[in-house]
Amino acid sequence: MLTGMTIFSARKTFALVTSRYYASATVLHTPFHLHSLQFAIDHQSLSLGLECHAQILTHGLGQNPFLATKLISVYAICGSPARSRLVFDSVELKNVYLWNSLINGYVKNRVYNLAFDSFNEMCCSDEMPDDYTLATLAKAFGEIGDSVAGKLIHGKSLRIGFVLDTVVANSLMSMYCKCGEFSESRKLFDEMAKRNSSSWNVIIAGYATSRGCSFDKELWQVVKYMQNDGVKPDGFTVSSLLSLFSGDSGRWDYGRELHCYIVKNGLDLGLGSDVHLGCCLIDMYSRSNKVVVGRRVFDRMRCRNVYAWTAMINGYVQDGASDKALILFHEMQVKDGVEPNRVSLVSILPACSSHGGLIGGKQIHGFAIRKELNHDVSLCNALIDMYSKCGSLDCARRVFEDDSFCKDAISWSSIISGYGLHGRGKEAIFLYEKMLQHGIKPDMITIVVVLSACGRSGLMTEGLNIYSSVINVYGIKPTVEICACVVDLFGRSGQLNQALDFIKSMPVEPGPSVWGALVNSSIMHGNSEMQDLAYRFLIQLEPKNPSNFISLSNLYASSRRWDVVAEVRTMMRERGLRKAPGCSWISINSKTYCFYVADKVHPCSNSIYEMLDYLVSMMKGAGYSPDIEYMV
Repeated sequence: MLTGMTIFSARKTFALVTSRYYASATVLHTPFHLHSLQFAIDHQSLSLGLECHAQILTHGLGQNPFLATKLISVYAICGSPARSRLVFDSVELKNVYLWNSLINGYVKNRVYNLAFDSFNEMCCSDEMPDDYTLATLAKAFGEIGDSVAGKLIHGKSLRIGFVLDTVVANSLMSMYCKCGEFSESRKLFDEMAKRNSSSWNVIIAGYATSRGCSFDKELWQVVKYMQNDGVKPDGFTVSSLLSLFSGDSGRWDYGRELHCYIVKNGLDLGLGSDVHLGCCLIDMYSRSNKVVVGRRVFDRMRCRNVYAWTAMINGYVQDGASDKALILFHEMQVKDGVEPNRVSLVSILPACSSHGGLIGGKQIHGFAIRKELNHDVSLCNALIDMYSKCGSLDCARRVFEDDSFCKDAISWSSIISGYGLHGRGKEAIFLYEKMLQHGIKPDMITIVVVLSACGRSGLMTEGLNIYSSVINVYGIKPTVEICACVVDLFGRSGQLNQALDFIKSMPVEPGPSVWGALVNSSIMHGNSEMQDLAYRFLIQLEPKNPSNFISLSNLYASSRRWDVVAEVRTMMRERGLRKAPGCSWISINSKTYCFYVADKVHPCSNSIYEMLDYLVSMMKGAGYSPDIEYMV
């Protein structure tokens, strides 16, 4: 849209050209007006469009179909479909292009019911729709997920012979995919006489969606068929596939193969010709725990916009490298002069939470207020979570109670979780009940956070009542995470046998979180027998998690069963398992200091350990006796 001096300059230019034009009687009217209307479209200026319209009417050109078509497009792109309809109705002899402009204008403004009504009106007027009409409507019904109306367009395309048109067929395939009917899309794809790259892209994207965004070899086979058909995968194909290739090594190898294809076939992100591909590669490598490789891709991109910076920042956050994410966020603004957008802020806030960086989080909040981004629900949810984890529950509550954004289930879950983290279980339950009063149905995350809050505060009866209500009243099926919270409720209250009985009767297979909850409760109440049982199940479920072996070793060491300790340690060595040392940090004067177990790197380590010894003696004097003899 034009603003400020830009709109003034555009008006001045338009007025100057208009005066010169009308000074010459030898120039035809229509080409000039078409050029002027295109100028209004390019600048999305409603005021310039109105001026053009006035000039057209003044010179008696209101019935010119070319000018009328352009006028309809101007008003549509400026968000005024009602004016488009007035122009359309004023033309006596209507052709297919006029109808297409009107229908397309309704679709662009998401007035889908009027688009379909206009199509029916068009058919009743004996005007035959063309490929553009059918493709536009197919796209519209895909956007709203209306497969019934989409099938009507498909039927119309069959009757008038346009189903063989590649563009129409592609639009219909996309519509079926978005409506969740991939089999219909695949059937149409197989019947196509001629396919282009867009046809293959639609079917590949459909595979990805129908598989729940997971990869399988059948999809990779489709990519090979595409090349055998003489169609080379383009940037859209590659970016669609990259989102699937992450997680285990078997998948990211395919992603690495696509990276080679990008380099080999000139889909060049080094020259900045396709920043989107660079972002997809960074995301793929980061989610495959190869954030170092993602950083190499990022460093080789000559053109880095806010999306590239955000992708790399998000990669560091996912990898747990919060300090690097914060440094990169600073460099983005200082080094490249790139201003963060809403997604950038949402991505960096968890890094502030991890470092306990309340000052940095407040600065980001202030930036969001200055840029008027603080009304976005996802950003507000991230702020609530950040403030809660940084220990400022009052700030989290103030963000939550701000009526400038529309709260969703995540908003309520975030604030409930905050109160639970701070041990204020009764307030968490109060907020949960208030959420229900507002008519918001709880989801799995909400149930987990409110049950966790009950467990931390020792509210076993209240937690079990909530669990019963969500199962019986709201029909939510118990998940492993929900069941782990119930085990935690029993365990923290000392009812370890009831916790074990619940595990045996669970409607889902108990996972690591369930046995982990039992372990924590067993440690809390000194039940070594139950602790041993839970650890053995944990090792079966997570044979590559060194923390389980270390904890089991410590358990046997505490009872001086050194022979079993040696067996556990030998098993770890044979499996190549090694636990990363524990780390904590503190921020002083905007600088973060990290400390590892038995770390003496810090220049003031002697003074720090003296203070630590003093604190331990103070705790012992207060009656607290931590068992740290065998902890490693």
